[in-house]
Amino acid sequence: MMKTPRISLLALLALSLAACARDATSPSTSPADGASLSRGSSGNSVGAVFTLSNQAAGNAVIAFSRASDGSLTPAGSFATLGNGTGAGLGSQGAVVLSEDGQLLFAVNAASNTITSFAVNGASLTRIGSVASGGTLPISLTTHGDLLYVLNAGGTENITGFTISSSGVLSMLAGSSRPLSGTGVMPAQVGFDPSGRWLIVTEKGTNRIDTYRVASSGYASAPVVNPSAGVTPFGFAFNQKGVLIVSEAFGGAVNASAVSSYTLGGNGTLDVVSASVPTTETAACWVTVTNNGKFAYTANTGSASVTGFDVDKAALTILDADGRTGGTGTTPIDVAMSRNSQFLYTLTAGSHAISAFGVQQNDGSLSAVPGAGGLPVGTVGLAAK
Repeated sequence: MMKTPRISLLALLALSLAACARDATSPSTSPADGASLSRGSSGNSVGAVFTLSNQAAGNAVIAFSRASDGSLTPAGSFATLGNGTGAGLGSQGAVVLSEDGQLLFAVNAASNTITSFAVNGASLTRIGSVASGGTLPISLTTHGDLLYVLNAGGTENITGFTISSSGVLSMLAGSSRPLSGTGVMPAQVGFDPSGRWLIVTEKGTNRIDTYRVASSGYASAPVVNPSAGVTPFGFAFNQKGVLIVSEAFGGAVNASAVSSYTLGGNGTLDVVSASVPTTETAACWVTVTNNGKFAYTANTGSASVTGFDVDKAALTILDADGRTGGTGTTPIDVAMSRNSQFLYTLTAGSHAISAFGVQQNDGSLSAVPGAGGLPVGTVGLAAK
């Protein structure tokens, strides 16, 4: 187990956001060795869903084939040859797909490395691993041939890499950039749709950092923006560049919210909808549909998903009670399939993935068969 000052900070975060980090201590009633996750037939597979075991004794990406009805079938476990922490990372983006879905990248938080894989359906081939440029990598983002990682330990930073045509990562020398300070408890790094800006949320300071990305791939110094609400956590952009950010509000019961922003040319964020209530507890992860019309947040403390209509960057809750969908216990991540027809949540308390069909005209959700048997400490979710 890593013994860094950052682990202590994450432990404090787990106390202040009890629901958002409950997977770190949840007892397991499912196989913890992944024995039930052996490769199965892909059947009528048309897509895939990936998550990260994050095991301290050996990290692995766990894959599932996605059928045309959204249901999941185990498709194998693929070793990263690095180590995880065995507990929740308190982040979004621990495992991500490239824009074309042909490559997958995963953090090895306890090894301070990033592993890349080639993707063939739901099968992965390991390409290699590189040092993350810092301590405790927890979140990744890609755009074109660039990847940035968020390192949450020690002196927190973001660091850039180029991605070769074969998926090999090479660090951009001197690309590490600081956050707004130290001990800020960051949650996610992400590119905007243009690839010209990077965003980082800071849970501990209620700030959102923006970085301009040059054509060379190097990021600027951060422009520090105040969050509209307390404990900004996960975020996603829609295709029009609207930034939608969850706000956990310290895990206070039924107090979480979601805000939307537009991004100015100088890196400043302009609030459009400020802290629209989910009416649920600990909204921590966000995804949006491809058409940008609907956004969803996974509510860790309420075992639910809240949907929002997005109209010219303004947010309106879809269901007055905040429960667009009910998940398994302690949802800690959320992902949308590439065709936006299915939404998945990683439910840490149930050691499972909950699945929903997405109604394209009104954003409503209907449950479909998910998958279980995940090890304790599993983090991250990516879908195609």
